[in-house]
Amino acid sequence: MGELDAPGAPPQRFPPEPESVAEARRFVRAALDGAAPDALDTAQLLVSELVTNAVLHARTEIEVTARAGTDGVLVRVGDRRPERGLVPYGGSAYTGAGQGLTLVERLASRHGVETDDAVKTVWFELWSEGSPPPPPSDGWGAATPRTGRGGTVTLLDVPAALCLTCTQHRHTLLNELVLALASGDVPGVTAQDLAVALDLNDVISAGLTVAPHRSHAEVEFGSLPLWVPSGAGPPLETLRAVLDVAEEAARDGRLLTLPALPRGRGFQKWVFGQIGDQLAGERPTAWTVMPREPGAGTSEPVLWDAGQVQAGRVATIAADESNRIIAVNGQAEALLGWAAADLVGRPLTTLIPEHLRRRHTMAFTSLLLSGQPRILGRSLPLPALHRDGGQVPVRLFVESQETGDGHTVFVARFSPRGSTPPAPPPARLRPGAPQEAGGAPGPASSGRDRRTDVDRRTGVDRRTGVDQRTGVDRADVRSELERLSLLAETGATLSTLPDLQEGLRRVGGTLTRWLADWCLVDLLTGQDEVERICVVHRAPPGPWPEEYEGRLPPLSGTSRGPLARALRGAGPLLFAGLPPPGRAGSPLDAHYVELFRRLGANSAVVAPLRSPRKVIGALTLVREGRGSPFTEEDLPLANELGRAIGLRVDNARLHQETRKIAERLQRSLLPVLPEIPRLGVAARYAASSATAEVGGDWYDCFPLPDGDTALVIGDVAGHDLDAAIAMSQLRSMLRGIAVDRQEPPGEVLRRLDMANHTLYHEATATCVYGLIKELGHGLWEFVHSSAGHLPPLLVGPDGRTRYLEDGAGLLLGLDPGLVRPQADDAVPAGSTVLLYTDGLIERRTESLDHALGRLRGHAAGLAREPLDVFCDELLIGLAAGSDDDIAVLAVRPGSPP
Repeated sequence: MGELDAPGAPPQRFPPEPESVAEARRFVRAALDGAAPDALDTAQLLVSELVTNAVLHARTEIEVTARAGTDGVLVRVGDRRPERGLVPYGGSAYTGAGQGLTLVERLASRHGVETDDAVKTVWFELWSEGSPPPPPSDGWGAATPRTGRGGTVTLLDVPAALCLTCTQHRHTLLNELVLALASGDVPGVTAQDLAVALDLNDVISAGLTVAPHRSHAEVEFGSLPLWVPSGAGPPLETLRAVLDVAEEAARDGRLLTLPALPRGRGFQKWVFGQIGDQLAGERPTAWTVMPREPGAGTSEPVLWDAGQVQAGRVATIAADESNRIIAVNGQAEALLGWAAADLVGRPLTTLIPEHLRRRHTMAFTSLLLSGQPRILGRSLPLPALHRDGGQVPVRLFVESQETGDGHTVFVARFSPRGSTPPAPPPARLRPGAPQEAGGAPGPASSGRDRRTDVDRRTGVDRRTGVDQRTGVDRADVRSELERLSLLAETGATLSTLPDLQEGLRRVGGTLTRWLADWCLVDLLTGQDEVERICVVHRAPPGPWPEEYEGRLPPLSGTSRGPLARALRGAGPLLFAGLPPPGRAGSPLDAHYVELFRRLGANSAVVAPLRSPRKVIGALTLVREGRGSPFTEEDLPLANELGRAIGLRVDNARLHQETRKIAERLQRSLLPVLPEIPRLGVAARYAASSATAEVGGDWYDCFPLPDGDTALVIGDVAGHDLDAAIAMSQLRSMLRGIAVDRQEPPGEVLRRLDMANHTLYHEATATCVYGLIKELGHGLWEFVHSSAGHLPPLLVGPDGRTRYLEDGAGLLLGLDPGLVRPQADDAVPAGSTVLLYTDGLIERRTESLDHALGRLRGHAAGLAREPLDVFCDELLIGLAAGSDDDIAVLAVRPGSPP
């Protein structure tokens, strides 16, 4: 660089103390006196970053050299720990701590690192405007740490985005801990422990950050070897202990860094556990088969992709860590009445009703400060705010996703209440196949032409891999045109066929024509249930494919094979050889290995089928015999195929279930609440989050000719169209009897039971029918009769609660001649009478008494809230994740005018 190669000002040495950063800046300003102002400012900024790195990670004497010439400036920063390699994180240079090297990359004309046996020197050049273009440099090519004495552990199925996020989080925590320790405000951590933790963290981080640059950008999971020094066990325990102290300080607000989210904690625990276990001689365990920490969400760490938001068929909105909206799709525009351009940049509270905003802000702040999620990964019924000021009842599902530069995006999906997450098609058993044990059917005969080595059925030359009928070389289906053609044909096949299974079978025919000998598609059909939807071979179809399909052994906690890993989000995975049958950890693993053996596979690629929210299945491509095997170059294409198929399968399921729900229109059966003087009324209904079928829950409220107000809550047995029809008929009959007869509730229910038994012999239901009566002088009375339903809850304005358990009788449909009891209860002005169905409180793992106690305690805390807030908070606090329909009806009499 011309004059910059000549000797300049003598180097300056600094001690490894925080004060050296400011002193180095002043030295550089003095040494470069006369340089262009912009170059001088940039040089000071970058030398600050490099000296800070040396203080934190080298902790040796630091030597700084600065020279200026006609072409620009050169700055060098050296330390005495050449074995401690740099850790360039990549990503944005402006995403927080740990990005000093990235800042150098972005702002310097040239940069690099030089090492010898005693010194490591990081340097950068800033060239003046008008200077000839600088020659290229090696960058951080020499930044990888030296291995020396140590060992290598293997980390399987490392999620790239989550790995980067956790690495940066550890780096930031430890750096802030250094500053806190300098002020003496870190009880439980010594300077020596912190130094040990920093050293080992540098080694681990250096190994982890190299991995993403070595893999295809399209592959979200990968496996990598990680070198660790000899005797790393005790330092690893020290690093764990120091990070535990730092996380606790972050949760307590004593550090600026926010605590890790649950998935990050789980990943870090897995990394450290794998290092310790493998150094002790144990075998590697893949990240994708590890149990998740509560609240950590799905096993798949989802990469943020704005394109998936736009492509999704569910109303979706994404917000960043500052609670600002960053993406909105067309479905959300239609549902909420906002244009995307008007929403982006606004706070997320724009879409939250006024009475819930404070709660949202507190929950979001708590998530960021404590790392403890309350609604992530759960289906939650609540109202969203329409642009016109009205409220839209929705089910909200929120998940966190990681960006490429280590930040978190919160993706919220809104389903109108009455529509629910799509359910899979019913499983179909293989004829004669066991449900729990492994094993696979035998193959068809190969039909190979021994003279030419061409398979007579498939037309493929097994020596060359070329299809003699089409001329396609499957090993070369990698050009951009061929790749796009294959993806387009796959998408078109699934988009134009109404039957999902037939569409997948035709996709299998396309893939076996272009890419493989066998194609298998497996879908998750329930909790750990797996169904093989189709198996396609290149040979003309015969009677045998049916035996390969149907329900497989379940995905259990011991499943560790290729299919299990892909179903948990890993991949695409390449297998050039199959593990021996004795290595199978579960019936599912054994089935998969045996199937490959009988197919005569020489290689296979297994890719997860991803929807925007989760992994829904796996695509397996197999090549057999002596043809060209799959290679690493096939993985990006397999990954794109998995995404394309997964998205279309998810959309097809959603379309099917949405159509079923639309045909039933249960919400249209729910009444419009009347406006009654001095009586507040509010109601909520939330369809099941576990099924798209309609249910039998209903509520009703209507005035009677004599001035009383009728209140009804009920639940017809079943969750199908028959239950919805029975519900609508019972509701109509009850209205007619109540208005016509104006009799006490017990007699009205008796007549309803008689009519129900006469017209619908099989129908059974629970019901509460009550009358709220104004007695005058601020006195009110609730007269009711219950047919096997949960007792109403009376909530006083002072928070005292009481279940109205009198007036209880048998459910409808058992004994139509039974005399029905009823009860009269005084209702003070300002009190709330709550009617509800069992979906609000009942849980499979909880006794009914405990569930009623939860409702009682929650309602007591809401006694003075407006009725709308009262109902919404009950759903938010009690109904998250409920797999049953929920109906809630609340009334609150007021004082006389």
